[in-house]
Amino acid sequence: MIRPVVRDEMFLAVPSVKATAEDLKTAADLEDTLNAHRDHCAGMAANMIGVRKNIIAVALPVGTLVMFNPLITRKSGRYTAYEGCLSLTGERSAERWQKITVRYQTKAMKTMETEFSGFIAQTIQHEIDHCRGIII
Repeated sequence: MIRPVVRDEMFLAVPSVKATAEDLKTAADLEDTLNAHRDHCAGMAANMIGVRKNIIAVALPVGTLVMFNPLITRKSGRYTAYEGCLSLTGERSAERWQKITVRYQTKAMKTMETEFSGFIAQTIQHEIDHCRGIII
């Protein structure tokens, strides 16, 4: 189900809690909502649809990657990015890493560890910040 995008910065500033297999409906709604905004949005976190769970969805060239409880385990190549967000107006600067390794659970709750770089890595970092209550 496509959900409304939360723009309340007080709500978004509260860190999310660990996601479990019981949160599959939230993950599906998050993926649906991202896909509805895909022409101008590269990723979303569950708090952006009103659910404080540690789940993100990232648009890939061939589908959508949903991550439960993502954690950056390695990073390199620090730089400053300028980012927009569906929950905010305008662009803001953020410190990012060119290459990251992320440990997360899939929708089947299988633990994965994957390396990402470039724009996808930047998007993942932005959404992980959302889960931590950090607003760009």
